[in-house]
Amino acid sequence: MSRRNQVSLATRPIGTDPMGPRPATTKKRRRFGGASFLGFPTWAFVAFFFVVPLALILWYSFGYKPDLFTAHSNDVLSFDRYAEALDATFFGTFWNTLQIGLVGTALCLLISIPFAYWMAIRLNPKWRPLALALVLVPFWTNFLVRTLGWQIVLSPRGFLSDTLQNLGLIDGRLDVLYTQGAVQLGVVYNYLPLMILPLFVAINASGPALREASKDLGANRWRTLMQITLPLAMPGIISGSLLVFIPLMGDYITASVLGGAQGNMIGQLVAGQFNTAQNWALGSAMAVLLMLFIAAAVAVVAVIGLIVRGAIRANRKVDLSGGAA
Repeated sequence: MSRRNQVSLATRPIGTDPMGPRPATTKKRRRFGGASFLGFPTWAFVAFFFVVPLALILWYSFGYKPDLFTAHSNDVLSFDRYAEALDATFFGTFWNTLQIGLVGTALCLLISIPFAYWMAIRLNPKWRPLALALVLVPFWTNFLVRTLGWQIVLSPRGFLSDTLQNLGLIDGRLDVLYTQGAVQLGVVYNYLPLMILPLFVAINASGPALREASKDLGANRWRTLMQITLPLAMPGIISGSLLVFIPLMGDYITASVLGGAQGNMIGQLVAGQFNTAQNWALGSAMAVLLMLFIAAAVAVVAVIGLIVRGAIRANRKVDLSGGAA
């Protein structure tokens, strides 16, 4: 190689192609012929099984039920089904659903934080796969079967009632089944793994360096948890809360099996309009209203997450500037 070529290679910026700029057609072919083609099955699956059903639900919500023997018709488009859906029954059931959703998400978070912290920091790494497997065990069985199991446990003549009576803790039969408390217990049990896993990943990814530095500076475990670990785990907290809250708001199996009349939820109303009343338009309108509320809740959580992240970064800058001073 000549000295001139050696100098040109030595002075060439890092990352540039030594063969010179390639034609634009090659870049375009690589961009649209490789990754896009590999991602096509995923996009097709999402479009066919997610976007199309949502579009049909939205379309049906503008229709009506023409007669007793026909479930739906879109001959005349109107917003009447939305006005029909926004009645006292809907608002009462929606408020009950919102209470169950918020309390269930909060309970899942309170239970998951110490458990995920224990798995990520205190537990021996060789036992972590076993702990994660135990967390995932409930998903190995059917959702309905798991919920029916709680119906057997909470029944007045079930295992829990007989045990409490034998221990002398209660006088009569346990009257928990078919109440809102039973639904609350069921949703926490069913959705708890969806909160534990993101929190474990977030806490485990934070690494021990900052925690060790906090300990060296005199902070105790509680202060390290509140000022170091949990702020770093905030993405896991937000994602876990959304993973629990979104499907919980639309859950109707848990409410149907454990709640009865006192644990009624929006999902039961929507399912009843589709399956029992055969009024697809009204059921679709209720489903759209529920989706709009969930979308608004996700937007609010996203804004709160951005605010919290900005506050954490600002606090770090203040600490760094104070330490530098």
